[in-house]
Amino acid sequence: MKKIGVLTSGGDAPGMNAAVRAVVRKAIYHGLEVYGITGGYTGLINGNIEKFDLGSVGDIIHRGGTMLLSARCEEFKTKEGQLKAIEQLKKFGIEGLVVIGGDGSFQGANALTKHGFPCVGVPGTIDNDIPGTQFTIGFDTALNTVIDAIDKIRDTAQSHERTFIIEVMGRNAGDIALWSGLAGGAESILIPEDDYDINEIVDRLKNSYKRGKKHSIIVVAEGVASGSEISKQLKDLIGVDTRVSILGHMQRGGSPTVFDRVLASRLGARAVELLMEGKGGRAVGIINNEIVDNEIATILAEKHSVDKNLLVLSKELSI
Repeated sequence: MKKIGVLTSGGDAPGMNAAVRAVVRKAIYHGLEVYGITGGYTGLINGNIEKFDLGSVGDIIHRGGTMLLSARCEEFKTKEGQLKAIEQLKKFGIEGLVVIGGDGSFQGANALTKHGFPCVGVPGTIDNDIPGTQFTIGFDTALNTVIDAIDKIRDTAQSHERTFIIEVMGRNAGDIALWSGLAGGAESILIPEDDYDINEIVDRLKNSYKRGKKHSIIVVAEGVASGSEISKQLKDLIGVDTRVSILGHMQRGGSPTVFDRVLASRLGARAVELLMEGKGGRAVGIINNEIVDNEIATILAEKHSVDKNLLVLSKELSI
């Protein structure tokens, strides 16, 4: 393999730039030509492809977002769109593709592989919801953004003796809520993978009041319910005065942490090695600090799960 391409797709995540940098420089180090594709699968279909050199990825390792941009692409979900994309790749003589993104991005990479074009997926999403890896690029940075907000909100909650409900990202995965809630000492954590009982939350609040604690933090993943819905339920049940903070897209931004920069560098480099070995249809990941790879089709067939032990621990520590 002499020429490879790289693109980012789906929601942006801190560390994507570090992964792009690793792909480009690892490939050039081994004598390959590298082409950057701007705008995800939409850019691929439209031929937004240019040859990269070492300078193309200079001074990006510390930047959040993605220099290659990202976009949703309905056309690429069709066979016709996928074949258009492959034609564009062939025009430039590109023989393999590294796709950095989440579940939808992996589905695209798997589709291209089925058409005979080798792709390797690199997990880049703050949700940490990709099977086959313990951590995805951007998750650690998002956690640090959330915990910074929780710490600041707790100061206000304590000062005004109020209960604050903090809504974080996680439509189908509760890792951000679970990890940040545990790290931030939240009294209650609500995640999509575990049914919550509003009465249990009420009991926790009542017990806190009995022992003289009049402020609490509740972290809720957006996939469970909105912070406003939880606030209304608590108001109706016990008349508690709550405040809601929705962190929103700020969780996706910011300079990546050391962990995310190193993870992205390791995963990006391994993706290039797999293509050099002639292996397509693979997805890289990290398990027990070792870089691993699995069939993308296998990854897509599995279901993401959270560590329920962390949820139990959070309840034990927030009595």
